[in-house]
Amino acid sequence: MTTRDAFEINNHRIAPGTRETVNIPVSMLSDHTPVDLSVHVIHGRRPGPVMFVSAAIHGDEVIGVEIVRRLLKAEGLDEIAGTLLAVPIVNSFGFLNHSRYLPDRRDLNRVFPGLSEGSMASRLAHIFMREVVTRSDVGIDLHSAAIHRTNLPQIRLTPDNDRLAELGRVFGAPVMMYSKLRDGSLRMAAEAEGVDVLLYEAGEGLRFDELAARAGVAGILRVMHHLGMIGAESLPEAGAEPVLCTESHWYRAPAGGVFRGYLTIGDTVEPGTVLGAVTDPFGDVEAELTASREGIVIGRTIMPVVYEGDALFHIARTPQADAAAEGVNAHLEAAPLFDEDEII
Repeated sequence: MTTRDAFEINNHRIAPGTRETVNIPVSMLSDHTPVDLSVHVIHGRRPGPVMFVSAAIHGDEVIGVEIVRRLLKAEGLDEIAGTLLAVPIVNSFGFLNHSRYLPDRRDLNRVFPGLSEGSMASRLAHIFMREVVTRSDVGIDLHSAAIHRTNLPQIRLTPDNDRLAELGRVFGAPVMMYSKLRDGSLRMAAEAEGVDVLLYEAGEGLRFDELAARAGVAGILRVMHHLGMIGAESLPEAGAEPVLCTESHWYRAPAGGVFRGYLTIGDTVEPGTVLGAVTDPFGDVEAELTASREGIVIGRTIMPVVYEGDALFHIARTPQADAAAEGVNAHLEAAPLFDEDEII
């Protein structure tokens, strides 16, 4: 067997066939508590790709932290080919403060690739790019909806990227959607360095969700298998072929008031389907919200108190909505990856 070189990160050398958590200094809190970017490195004995998995770029999107935790407990990772870089919390500042943003009020996912002498957000982005992204061949970035909303497990793809489309199908989330690259986003900065990144969206801010966690872990393991990093033993099978959604639309509150939603994520709709209703607190005035096209609910608010114009239901348009719904049911009915007492 060919002997591999050690994997170097932040002046640490991880020998082949070993794993180690490397703490990369980022900054200090105002009380002088150090803040690190912690990267768990699993460096295989056999050659293969380097893949990063990142979560909590937005500090309140905690479902990715749980996905990474479960991933690192999966069987077979100690025998991987290639190298896995797992970063459960990129934005420690936001994570500690239960906030999407950093203390400088910036969105980390709008300042990549960052600057070594820029704002706090820019400096963190620069460190993450230098130490993790540019050392990788491919990445999976884990996100959720913002607080007070929830998302169906879905993969966002860069348009016209055949490799990512293939990996998205392998991942096996119920829905795939094309999403344009945004200036300052991790995906745009990574692709400029030749690193393709899958974006996984699922669940709700500041909440764990079993469907989102299970689909995320299973999808990552399937991608690793496809890349030749792990074997097929205990590999979760995709319940159904992911459905590619061509466009989506947010249905908004026609008035302010108390909102009652009749559907949840994964439900299918057709023209005329009543999605919910907004009423005044006395029940004297009620405005129904109806779908104007067929599709599947991929996101919705969970807040019962709404203002006029608030986004309530996110409907993805697809002629295969029923197939996507089958994929949701397959994830719900799949055997748990771990013991029942680990399910939150």
